[in-house]
Amino acid sequence: MSLAEEHVKTAVRWSIGHALPRTVLRMQARRGDLQGRITVEASTGADLTGLFDEIRARGPLAATKVGHTTARHAVVREILTNDALVTTRPRYGAGILGKLAAWSARDITHPVQPPSLLVVEPPQHTRYRKLVTRVFTARAVEQLRERTQAIADELLDSLDPANPVDLIETYCGLLPVTVISEILGVPPEDRATVLALGGAAAPSLDLGLSWRVFRNVETTLSTFDAWLTRHLDALRANPGDNLLSRLITAREDGAGLTDRELKSTAGLVLAAGFETTVNLLGNGISLLTRNPAQLETLRSRPELWGNAVDEVLRVDPPVLMTGRMCSRDTTIAGIPVRPGQFVTAVLAAANRDPEVFADPHAFDVTRENARDHVSFGAGRHYCLGAQLARMEGEIGLRSIFERFPGLRPLPGAHRRPTRILRGFERLPTSLRS
Repeated sequence: MSLAEEHVKTAVRWSIGHALPRTVLRMQARRGDLQGRITVEASTGADLTGLFDEIRARGPLAATKVGHTTARHAVVREILTNDALVTTRPRYGAGILGKLAAWSARDITHPVQPPSLLVVEPPQHTRYRKLVTRVFTARAVEQLRERTQAIADELLDSLDPANPVDLIETYCGLLPVTVISEILGVPPEDRATVLALGGAAAPSLDLGLSWRVFRNVETTLSTFDAWLTRHLDALRANPGDNLLSRLITAREDGAGLTDRELKSTAGLVLAAGFETTVNLLGNGISLLTRNPAQLETLRSRPELWGNAVDEVLRVDPPVLMTGRMCSRDTTIAGIPVRPGQFVTAVLAAANRDPEVFADPHAFDVTRENARDHVSFGAGRHYCLGAQLARMEGEIGLRSIFERFPGLRPLPGAHRRPTRILRGFERLPTSLRS
């Protein structure tokens, strides 16, 4: 393929996958459509509380231009556990968009393209997830706890309390990607490469990327794919005590994961494991500094740190919403949903449902049912890394507030301009009072 043709194909992929959806959603938002509004308003970093309440007031399943959306906890769970609703990227049919999408398609590992666990369905998903969950067990996560604490301590040791810092850059981003390096068995000489790739690949999970970000994501994924090919060969020759080495040798009825499935899993661990935990830590630091009484409760009752992580996940989750495509006639909350219609489950809004959570907009680290949030999803696509995220969140948040009890936010905090992911791009902070 010539460079010119490659550039044109890249432009077509961006136009169909990001520019077109972004334009359509903006048009819908101007007309008051709920799906358009929540997507556009999320990208501004605005407080979405009022919009959550408005969606909920429209009924159990509110109609949109492309299908339905909901802010109700029970309906979100119903959507995520309904076999007729499947995870999928947009389908463009047999028309001009479909032909352009097929012509410009790129055969490279991507966290939200098949065979990623995020977008495959049974029976492929059943076999695939069974093998992966055999490796990513609760015991395996607990074995990482001591190392995660050591990484957090090393990062905090490097911070000078005399100087203001951006905690996203110096702590919230470095902790999860360093843990991911442990999971993937990255040798010390490659750590800097994976650190750089983690942040650059994370936006691949979002929608409506700018041309610059999209190009950077594609370049990063190509680099990661090439590195991963070499790394898998090295682990096969010399397996280590890491989860990726175990995944390479995992078998079900004599069959293991293909190279493409192994790459896809590693890419998902890198992109999703990085971005969601960065957001969990940043959102948690922001909530706790804005609610000093809750922080004092944790200082007097440190056994509540685990519950506090779930309350952070409830009030300000790393993922705002998720979508499903209807594959056959079904009903949700008693409302007919037709094949081809898109159904959006607003996870962050379901976490504020007053039918489930008393005083739902309040941040309360003692909340008894904080763990009932749906931030990790539900059903067959329940987040594979939920236990890991909880463990990293607990260690990461507790450690920084124990080390720097006078930590306080400085002006300049800024949300990421993302539509599906929800977190901070910058979090300027003084480490002393």
